[in-house]
Amino acid sequence: MDEMRKLVDRLNEYAYRYYVLDDPAVSDAEYDALYDELLALEKSEGRVLDDSPTRRVGGRPLSGFSQVRHLGRLYSLDKCKSTEELKAWLAKLGSDGRLPRCSVEYKFDGLTINLTYRGGKLVRAATRGDGVIGEDVTEQVRTINSVPLSIPYTGTVEVQGEGIMRLSALAKYNSDPDVVPLKNARNAAAGAIRNLDPGETAKRRLEVVCYNVNYIEGKTFARGSEMIAFLKEQKFKVSDYYLLTDSADRITEALSDIEKRRPDLDFLIDGAVVKVDDLAIRDELGYTEKFPRWAMAYKFAAEEMTTVVRDVVWQVSRTGKLNPLAVLDPVDIGGVTVSRATLNNYSEIARKGIMIGSRVFVRRSNDVIPEITGVAENGPDCREITPPDVCPACGAPVERQGVFVFCTNKDKCEPALVSRFSHFVSRDAMDIEGLSDKTLELLYSEGKIENFADLYSLTADDLVGMEGFKDKKISNILAAIEKSKHTELKRFLFALGIPNIGKKAAQQLADAFGSLEAVMAADEQALEALDDFGSVMAAGTVAFWRDEKNVKEVKDLIAGGITFEKAKKSEGAFSGRKVVLTGSLSGYTRGEAKKLIEERGGEVADGVSKSVNLVVAGEAAGSKLDKARKLGIEVIDESEFEKMLAL
Repeated sequence: MDEMRKLVDRLNEYAYRYYVLDDPAVSDAEYDALYDELLALEKSEGRVLDDSPTRRVGGRPLSGFSQVRHLGRLYSLDKCKSTEELKAWLAKLGSDGRLPRCSVEYKFDGLTINLTYRGGKLVRAATRGDGVIGEDVTEQVRTINSVPLSIPYTGTVEVQGEGIMRLSALAKYNSDPDVVPLKNARNAAAGAIRNLDPGETAKRRLEVVCYNVNYIEGKTFARGSEMIAFLKEQKFKVSDYYLLTDSADRITEALSDIEKRRPDLDFLIDGAVVKVDDLAIRDELGYTEKFPRWAMAYKFAAEEMTTVVRDVVWQVSRTGKLNPLAVLDPVDIGGVTVSRATLNNYSEIARKGIMIGSRVFVRRSNDVIPEITGVAENGPDCREITPPDVCPACGAPVERQGVFVFCTNKDKCEPALVSRFSHFVSRDAMDIEGLSDKTLELLYSEGKIENFADLYSLTADDLVGMEGFKDKKISNILAAIEKSKHTELKRFLFALGIPNIGKKAAQQLADAFGSLEAVMAADEQALEALDDFGSVMAAGTVAFWRDEKNVKEVKDLIAGGITFEKAKKSEGAFSGRKVVLTGSLSGYTRGEAKKLIEERGGEVADGVSKSVNLVVAGEAAGSKLDKARKLGIEVIDESEFEKMLAL
């Protein structure tokens, strides 16, 4: 099992425990350290696994809450951990060597809350969820005194904030001998907001500190600082720390000052956030699939302790890679008990000289599973760590591929197979409800499924008598499987697990080629012509379709009843045109303009390239406009844009 697979599997499991079950297995600092390691590995290897948490924002909504769609997408933040990294990012923001004015704010360590107001009344509060769909926690949030139930502004508005529990409130709560003590303020806040009993939320005396207007109807802002002023006018609680400056040195001084004052604060912060203040510049910089390019979270230094390695276990991932995990003498790091640490790969173990019995330095950084950074001492009783000769899950021989160790039986090895099935049935793929990892493990162990197509031949007779399978569960699973047969091509492509093809790439393939047959027949040249498709993605996709087992799997799925919905194309003045929006439009928000273009048949792109054939330039249009003119792309202003809308 390769290192990347191991990292992704662990991160997804921890995210599931934290966001879905509300049962955190690791601290936030431990999670982010492993996340950063995954980002570095993806960059070095030039590939991203389909279910990598770097493709996504956040966790899946809990089934115990109703799901709600945000009016505006909630993005995560890119992160850096050194002033050198931050200054390198700041250098990319300016033009002519000048840095645009930026804000510096606390990075609160709580749970993101999205508040929706209509007609001046609070109508909904939701968690971030996956950034598009969150959990409805309105009744829980109504118990928080700092959240206004009504505001002066009567248009529809979404306000983003962080639900926190003050340290003094946590201490008071834990002083009650009749309650189970809470571990830390962050988990206490998240658990209270996502508790099905609003009465428990009220007991924890939470606050919501607001910092962003995520969506607003009938009003525009020129600067982020104007949003903060608006929030104050509406009587939202905002941070008492908010610095505006156009000096990179002043920003780094502020970060140092915040880190120094961190121990004296009555709430948790895990860093600071730097944002470009000018919204027109924000529009110019745009977004990646996951992050805004105009904001950066500066994370504080990791905490480190020493402890002893008692054992090493080898875990199997979806690709068949065996990943070593150190079993440690439990040690407290920043209020969190650490008993496991990642070892990355066998080469890393040897390089660092880690042995069974070693006293090692363990670091937890950015709230992820910890890592062993080095050896403090090796005693005479220490034993060498050696990779297993056989897979610990299935007993098959293993083989070395570079620095990694793989199970040679990955097509039959249960953990790898179950992981692939789990991806196939996930919400963004075939969306088959009721097939949890535990259920999939049972179906596999009972010999009911060996490949994806087997799911579509399951009958009630196959499931009757299996542990935990009662009539209602059987009926629900079979209905969900039947429903999934009528799907979208993009979902199907994503579900197959084609190397490096995530949701966005699957959508591009479906849009560009229009049919499964055309996607299967596409050569590397055709694939590389797609936006953001490099040679690695193209080669991996072509190789996938050259594998006879994959082709047979797909043919069996189609024979099992899979059909694809025809994509509905809107028609209008922008039909067949790829459009870029740049600068500020006086009559439309960026989201409104995008929606109007798409409703009239157009496609909106983030950046200017040769495939773009129209640029709508508003006030303060910058580098995108310059690039469009150099490429000879048609440019229109807002008045011409409105004329096209009227056609």
